[in-house]
Amino acid sequence: MVKIILRKQEFEVRPGMTLRDALKQCKILPESVIATRNGEVITEDEILKDGEVIKLVAVISGG
Repeated sequence: MVKIILRKQEFEVRPGMTLRDALKQCKILPESVIATRNGEVITEDEILKDGEVIKLVAVISGG
């Protein structure tokens, strides 16, 4: 499984899907977060692999 962490929430998704699809499955808007794997930013097109931990940082915009 792939673990996705947003603040104190943890989600588990199956490997082999794109980050975009995994976020949709978790009901997270892809444009509302920045995803990192091992401290490096990854794109929504990344294929998630078994055992990975993806950390999400909420994007705050305003004006």
